[in-house]
Amino acid sequence: MSEATQSSGTPAIEVDKLECGYEGKIVLTDISFTVPRGEIFFIIGGSGCGKSTLLRHLVGLNQPTAGTVKFFGQSFTDAGMAARRGLLKTFGMLFQGGALWTSLTLRQNVALPLEEYTRLSRREIAEIATLKLAQVGLAGFEDYFPAEISGGMKKRAGLARALALDPAIVFFDEPSAGLDPVTSRKLDELIRQIRDTFGTTIVVVSHELASIFELADRVVMLDRAQRGFIAEGRPRDLAAGSRDPRVLEFLRRGDLPPQ
Repeated sequence: MSEATQSSGTPAIEVDKLECGYEGKIVLTDISFTVPRGEIFFIIGGSGCGKSTLLRHLVGLNQPTAGTVKFFGQSFTDAGMAARRGLLKTFGMLFQGGALWTSLTLRQNVALPLEEYTRLSRREIAEIATLKLAQVGLAGFEDYFPAEISGGMKKRAGLARALALDPAIVFFDEPSAGLDPVTSRKLDELIRQIRDTFGTTIVVVSHELASIFELADRVVMLDRAQRGFIAEGRPRDLAAGSRDPRVLEFLRRGDLPPQ
């Protein structure tokens, strides 16, 4: 575990009694957890349990029906427009498919947050976008369009955009979805490298056991019937010692990876 993870101080994220839903239907209720700075934290569970729903409520794409979300001690849920805009600069988001604009080059895609949230010149923005693409292994691909690159490269380009503002937190929604095992493993390595190099707090929604056991410092596991989470802790500890059959069924779908 990195030194950043062990450091004391205000947590990166505090979630208190969050209730998530759509159009009057409650999907998740009484969700509370804390993510220390520099931790790689996973939200796990089977399909339809509300993982992506929770993520969308954490980052403000949907408004919770109850409860609060704080980033570095400051309420995001109750923040006014100006305060929320300031908090948005502190985190980045990698969506499942990369969510790149197909009509823009990779450099132009990465430049979008810089154009929105900074007053840098076009030359400075282009230089930073080029640097961020290089950081994720896409040097030389700056002028390619999304249709001209592979799925794994699209994920990395999306990650470069998420890193454009040097965020303290990066959220990932199923980063390995649609990737072959080798590409998925390389993306996992890149995520760990970002945390270890910059002390970035990482929050990942995933159901991929290989990534969960390889990357996660800690997990919370959601359950559809429970409408909330049924386990919290280190994934290996839960796989070895949980008494909840739902947790064991999920985490023991195959042989545990080697220590």
